[in-house]
Amino acid sequence: MFFDSWNEFFRVLVMAGLAYPILIAAVRASGKRTLSKMNAFDLVVTVALGSTLATILLNRQVALWEGAVALGSLVTLQFVTAWASVRFRGVRRLVKAEPTLLLHEGRLLHDAMRGQRVTPDEVRQAIRAQGTGALELVHAVVLETDGSFSVISRSQHGSGSAMDGVRERRTRHHDV
Repeated sequence: MFFDSWNEFFRVLVMAGLAYPILIAAVRASGKRTLSKMNAFDLVVTVALGSTLATILLNRQVALWEGAVALGSLVTLQFVTAWASVRFRGVRRLVKAEPTLLLHEGRLLHDAMRGQRVTPDEVRQAIRAQGTGALELVHAVVLETDGSFSVISRSQHGSGSAMDGVRERRTRHHDV
């Protein structure tokens, strides 16, 4: 059905006009991290915020104040979890994945790729996207906690201090 009634149409407009500023206020009060994509946990919270806003707008059985409480609760829980993960290692381990080394010194780490469900073609694509045409020119490829790939060329490796905290499984290396 394309259209129920003018009343519903105007209800959605009014709810959007009221709920949107509530969302903006909640996000601004909680800080920049609320809408970041730093890790999978942050992504889930961002999707949940969008879903909650949509429910507020489209479900007439959800009152505006109930939606505001839901948005505020999600933002508060995300803030508390992020705060605790910075201060407590156990919380950090619970909610955050570790970056994983997928290629080292030009050699694919097949066990690590298999463990992260990444194909060699995906690693090669990430390398090509950085403008590099040969695996042997790459020092490392890291699957980051947000699902992106970081490609570190041999010429940019330096001391390697950026690799601290990257999980390197003791795996067998395979030549490509």
